[in-house]
Amino acid sequence: MSEKEKDVTLRDMYADYFLDYASYVILERAVPHVLDGMKPVQRRILHSLNEMDDGRYNKVANVVGNTMKYHPHGDASIGDAMVWLGQRDVLIDTQGNWGNTLTGDRAAASRYIEARLTPFAKEITFNAKTTKWSSSYDGRNKEPVNLPMKFPLLLQQGVEGIAVGLACKILPHNFIELIDGCIAALRKQPVEIYPDFLHGGSADVSDYRDGVRGGKIRVRAKIEIESKKVLKIVEIPFGTTTGGLMDNIVAANEKGKIKIANIVDNTAANCEILINLPPNIDPENAVDALYAFTDCEVSISPNSCVIVDDKPQFLGASEILKIGAFHTKDLIQQELEIKLGELQEKWHFSSLEKIFIENRIYRDIEECETWEAVIAAIDKGLKPHVKKLYRKVTEEDIVRLTEIRIKRISKFDSFKADELIKGLEGAIEEVEKNLKNLTRYTISYYNNLKKKFGKGRERRTELGEFAKLDRTQVVMSNETLYLNAKEGFAGFGKSLSKDEVVGKCSTLDDIVTFTPEGTVKVMRVADKLFVGKRPLHLALFRKDEEKVYTMVYRDGRDGPILAKRFKMGGITREKEYPLTKGTRGSRVLYFAVHDSEKESSANSVVIHLKPQLRLRQLSRVYHFSDLAIKGRGAVGNILTKHGVDRIVRAPKDAGESGDLELI
Repeated sequence: MSEKEKDVTLRDMYADYFLDYASYVILERAVPHVLDGMKPVQRRILHSLNEMDDGRYNKVANVVGNTMKYHPHGDASIGDAMVWLGQRDVLIDTQGNWGNTLTGDRAAASRYIEARLTPFAKEITFNAKTTKWSSSYDGRNKEPVNLPMKFPLLLQQGVEGIAVGLACKILPHNFIELIDGCIAALRKQPVEIYPDFLHGGSADVSDYRDGVRGGKIRVRAKIEIESKKVLKIVEIPFGTTTGGLMDNIVAANEKGKIKIANIVDNTAANCEILINLPPNIDPENAVDALYAFTDCEVSISPNSCVIVDDKPQFLGASEILKIGAFHTKDLIQQELEIKLGELQEKWHFSSLEKIFIENRIYRDIEECETWEAVIAAIDKGLKPHVKKLYRKVTEEDIVRLTEIRIKRISKFDSFKADELIKGLEGAIEEVEKNLKNLTRYTISYYNNLKKKFGKGRERRTELGEFAKLDRTQVVMSNETLYLNAKEGFAGFGKSLSKDEVVGKCSTLDDIVTFTPEGTVKVMRVADKLFVGKRPLHLALFRKDEEKVYTMVYRDGRDGPILAKRFKMGGITREKEYPLTKGTRGSRVLYFAVHDSEKESSANSVVIHLKPQLRLRQLSRVYHFSDLAIKGRGAVGNILTKHGVDRIVRAPKDAGESGDLELI
């Protein structure tokens, strides 16, 4: 090494090695290839299964061992990947305990379970003649660069992977819909496909965005109301298990978000979770609460990332489908061209053989003394008869003619030879016709796949649009909110149970509190929290309730008296907002809450002024209908600059407002 090569900093080494590692993880481990939909370990497993295939089941342990010739990451990674493939029920025919995707139970050890390729896998996956090969990691074997996949398997199975700097999450789609989509793509028609899950359930795909980054779908369990006291979950969302879902429901019950009596799992071949409800619980509300607070509804964010030309790319599901459809067309074209060449070669030699035997050209070599003379004699004998052949006669063709046995020559049947050649000509004509109508032939191939393997693969996940659930509306209000006004604490904890009852609440509710100093604050309810000593008003806060507030306050210690009528508007939890000008010493003299604008307009107060010289009328009525309703931050209108003794609500028959200074 030169001195320059030896002088390498740790930073340079880290940059180079990290980039190499990141590229390796992306290309060789985590992200599938767009053409065959396989990660390298999956591709090697299928190649190994095909290599070992004799129609019978093989021990998974044996398949894992054979795959280690191609995959350098050990038996555990191979075994886990093979179980995942087997549980998809597409490419691998399984025997034994392969686990349960419903319950989350793991598969038995690889020495106890068996596998072989499905007929569908043999149909779409393997063709040595159209496969590109490369050396395995140790150079001892050949493995496929990509399997010649004639089906969008990537979209059918789905895939997840975490690489360095990026992740992949492609959701599974329906077998029949994928075939229909491929046919539409070949016909250059618009393609629209949506996920379909083995677990069933229902899905809202209104924001799917073709599976690219930024999209999401909402998936729900299928919940049936058996009776007023029993709910039954018969299908669970994708990505969940019955055991995990039950734990999640129990946890939500313990937190007071839902109310259940008990839960029972009867899942076997099909999902069945029974939820028993306590008395006085409406089952429809209970279903909404399950969707709102448990994994009975989950949100999934797809991220469609694939390898294209040795680089990761983010492609939508419809784009991946189109690539798969036209790749299938290319593979079928290659297969037809190879088949045409083989048929033409077979026709060529069959015709040569017929000419060689019928014209007794083999007799011309009886007197030849050298090999060169034999070749020349046969070539000379063939020349008058080779005008109609597909290609020129080569020395290799002549050598093959010399290898024909005497027994075959003696039993040669010219009629059978003509029939064979005629059959080959018909097959050649058929292949040429298919090549000329390649799109139609590919569509026919897909229709045959659907007819042969589509039974039992109908859509399982029901598509629809879900109504947005307000969690505060469906949460169980099973807590009692208490207020200790003297100390300034509120909550539903046991330490406050002897204080004033405000009302029923849930753990997700917010409370709003108004202080005598003229501030307002919204907080999340808790066991015990400080709300301010002797609050003017404390209640549950609902954003959708259009309450109107009326207030009279003194600005500062000796300032004027102002009145305002307002609505809360947008507010941030735990932030304190002023309702006055903010002058130190301000004080609220009157405060009222109304359910509507009409109710607030009907509100009136009697203002009692402090006695002063030349002030004759000390009590005056004021109607709040004279004030416009404004926002929370409005300052208000000046009622008077005189000192106020007290303010009380006016009787309903009070007259017009007195002669007050209104600005």
